[in-house]
Amino acid sequence: MSARSRPTVPLAPGEGVDDPLAPSDRTHQAFREILYESADGVARITLNRPELYNAYSTLALRELARAVWNAAVDDQVGVIVLTGAGSRAFCTGGDVKEYARRFVRRPHDYWKYMAVFREAVESLLRCGKPTIARLNGIVVGGGNELHLACDLSVAASHLYLGQVGVAVGSVASGGATQWLPLVVGDRRARAMLLMNERVSAAQALQWGLVTSVAPSVTRNGEWIASPTTEEVGWAQKEERGYRIDLRKLDDAVETLTRRLLGMFPECLRYTKAQTNFWKELAWNQTVGHAQEWLALHFATAEPFEGMHAFVDKRPARVAELRQRMARDGNSDYLHGPPTRSCGACGETGLPEQFRYCGRCGSPLAEDAERASGGR
Repeated sequence: MSARSRPTVPLAPGEGVDDPLAPSDRTHQAFREILYESADGVARITLNRPELYNAYSTLALRELARAVWNAAVDDQVGVIVLTGAGSRAFCTGGDVKEYARRFVRRPHDYWKYMAVFREAVESLLRCGKPTIARLNGIVVGGGNELHLACDLSVAASHLYLGQVGVAVGSVASGGATQWLPLVVGDRRARAMLLMNERVSAAQALQWGLVTSVAPSVTRNGEWIASPTTEEVGWAQKEERGYRIDLRKLDDAVETLTRRLLGMFPECLRYTKAQTNFWKELAWNQTVGHAQEWLALHFATAEPFEGMHAFVDKRPARVAELRQRMARDGNSDYLHGPPTRSCGACGETGLPEQFRYCGRCGSPLAEDAERASGGR
């Protein structure tokens, strides 16, 4: 019998090679920007970038998807809890410094990045197990989209939720434009998306944006039921006897996990799949288009200005872009459309606002004519 036709004997799972459908005992050792632990039927995944308010990088998103997959195939796990490190933020969305450094320079790479983001979001949506967002701090931008991808959420009382897309030159079409109208209603969703309004924990509970709220601010050891913005600031700085305390948040999450673990797992899985209908419909009808549009959009002036303004910690020059649009008919290009050519070296596609060639430095045609007095 030839080698080509020699029959093979399949290995049993775990015999000689790792079973690709089994959870890995080494998963927790492989991550750099998230934490993963599993115990007592609960997998806990923590975005571990507290110095950046748990803003996710491309690597963190890929690790998140891997962690969710590991929990999904682990038959000892019944519930997945997603949270952020520390007490300042659950997640503030994408790492804008990475956006400015990479995607403004290489817009087509944003298409690749969006594929990684979709994988992370869809892992939460389709993992077949109930997911709980433990909201331990600020929930903004893509952080709110990860939150919306989860089934249930418990919010610490000191946080706020919101979207920031249109303020930084982007669009929150990674879950927020699709799902906020389903969760909070059309008008409230538009206020969050178009004006980037902040929503307090108490307001989020009233709107149905979170499942429950747990007290998280204390003063001299006493719980503050509805802390003011000023009190939250004191608590975060540990001033005037105020502190952030997440014990009641953890108690509330624990209560939810115990209740869910008391339900039949296959019934939970199919209930989740059925309940996902409207979310899946909205997502699948729009996210592919969003991936294409956002990648193209990163080559324009709006994300360039928005991202760099954020990194430089200055107000974005939105008024200037609007004036340019009114005057020139577009604001797509940083220095005008690429319509000019250099008579000296033959370079083409130079921005309309350039007076000198970016390749050889020669004055461009009409500028050269003006410099010579029209001779």
